[in-house]
Amino acid sequence: MSTLTGGEPPQRAELAAVRAPITKPPPAPPPPPVVQAPPRKIDCRAAKCVALTFDDGPMPSTTRLLEILAGKKVKATFFVVGRNAAERPDVMRSELAGGHELANHSYTHTDLGRASAGRVRSELQRTQDAVKRATGVTPTLMRPPYGSTDRDVAAVTKELGLAQILWAVDPLDWLDRDRRAVERKVVARVRPGSIVLLHDIHPTTVAAVPAIIDRLARKGYVFVTVSELYGKPLTPGRKYTERKPGP
Repeated sequence: MSTLTGGEPPQRAELAAVRAPITKPPPAPPPPPVVQAPPRKIDCRAAKCVALTFDDGPMPSTTRLLEILAGKKVKATFFVVGRNAAERPDVMRSELAGGHELANHSYTHTDLGRASAGRVRSELQRTQDAVKRATGVTPTLMRPPYGSTDRDVAAVTKELGLAQILWAVDPLDWLDRDRRAVERKVVARVRPGSIVLLHDIHPTTVAAVPAIIDRLARKGYVFVTVSELYGKPLTPGRKYTERKPGP
């Protein structure tokens, strides 16, 4: 009969393994901070400024849009849905690193004008928190989904330090999924000081952006963020649709 020499009997070794504490891997280090670029000093009283804005992301198509904007050296404003921001913090950080402006578009894309004041506050605050967690930045601008707003929305946005940004140009890109139609409508309707409503969740819209930029640039337009368009802090709670001529 052979005998085992050295080490514990198999039963004891197995029992020790079961009782051994499970060592969890150390948590991943937080990503390095992204520094938000300050608004550029562009005098939109003199320049032909236009603000391209994109709603409802971030989504996979947003990454392609960021590549296009970087290649064209164009800055835009992204009105993000909070739950999408929470799911794609890496895209949020890419938006910020690209010099774009981050803004609030509610957490679940709910109709704020039909919601209670408590629901409005929750939708906006949760998005503020999601953007802050992803990027370290707290938005100062918001856009009510569907442009639906009322006195409660005005009161809550004033309380949270958010100006309401609507738009002057809407090509209905969510309805007309045709890049040439989107391009044509935007270029035809833009005027100096326009805020343009687009959606980065639609690949057809993203595909229209290069031609929109090229055609407007040939007309002498300068592309700015919403904050750069106005060149001064906007009033929380107040609605803005475009920059009017003059001071």
